[in-house]
Amino acid sequence: MKNLSTLVAFLGGAAVGAALGILFAPEKGEDTRRKIAEILRRKGIKLNRSEMDDLVEQITSEIKIEGEQ
Repeated sequence: MKNLSTLVAFLGGAAVGAALGILFAPEKGEDTRRKIAEILRRKGIKLNRSEMDDLVEQITSEIKIEGEQ
């Protein structure tokens, strides 16, 4: 059970890292959001535009907080 938790944590971290890499890539925001939504859909996670915007805002605010520390 502990190995499963570790694997889930690792995969979650990898997904967040990939999302952040995409967010900071030099592309238009709309293209970036579309790519993230497509990746999430392939993983079985479906977000509407409002939910995607909320996710981007949450990630952005967490990055700013960590950068200030």
